[in-house]
Amino acid sequence: MADQTPMSGMSQGKTFLLGIVAGVLVLCTIGFFVLLSMQFGEKDTKVAVNTGTPTQQVANVAPTAITLEPVSDDEHIKGGKKAKITLVEYSDFQCPYCGTFEPTIDQVLEKYPDDVRVVYRHFPLRSIHPNAAPAANASECAAEQGKFWEFHAKLFQNQETLSTTLYSSIAKEIGLNVSKFDSCVSSNKYASDVQADEASAQSAGGRGTPYSVLVGPNGEQSVISGAQPFSAVDAAIQQML
Repeated sequence: MADQTPMSGMSQGKTFLLGIVAGVLVLCTIGFFVLLSMQFGEKDTKVAVNTGTPTQQVANVAPTAITLEPVSDDEHIKGGKKAKITLVEYSDFQCPYCGTFEPTIDQVLEKYPDDVRVVYRHFPLRSIHPNAAPAANASECAAEQGKFWEFHAKLFQNQETLSTTLYSSIAKEIGLNVSKFDSCVSSNKYASDVQADEASAQSAGGRGTPYSVLVGPNGEQSVISGAQPFSAVDAAIQQML
């Protein structure tokens, strides 16, 4: 009987030790999955930042992998006809950050009326903005009657109510032939043009909106990701002049 007491104590010690080891293993396993989820969460956050979160950083130089589609005369262009710098903007009519960026574009054109021109291209983020592509098509229908920029401005002013009813109302307000416009919208006439712009955006490195590329006098490129403040865009322009 006297020999059984030490054996019982040793068994309890081993059991206690095994419990500690098991607990540590469980904690390590939990920690691993927590770190794993944090890692993927950081990647998701970084993607969200690139889709339009404003920052104070000057636009970075574009990676060499970027291929920007050359600007043609039939695109949506405003600004100096002999501008030294071209700002190609890929945007989404339903994207709130794109709406935030529009006043910055206006400031750029106001400060550099002769030195900068802006080219607008469509980049609807279909998975999260279901009304963006139809709005882009509608803007092309307005462009057909020479009123793209007027229609463009109205869409950004009414981002939360994008619909065929709104498009028709805007068409009437800005003096379009409403019947012709409505027919164009309902047939989704410019769907392929919008898709071509989307492909252009992706080739240029766009993964979110707004996404812009500055092209300098010598063809140098600088990327502006997100709704950067005017100060950042202005600094990037100054570097090219």
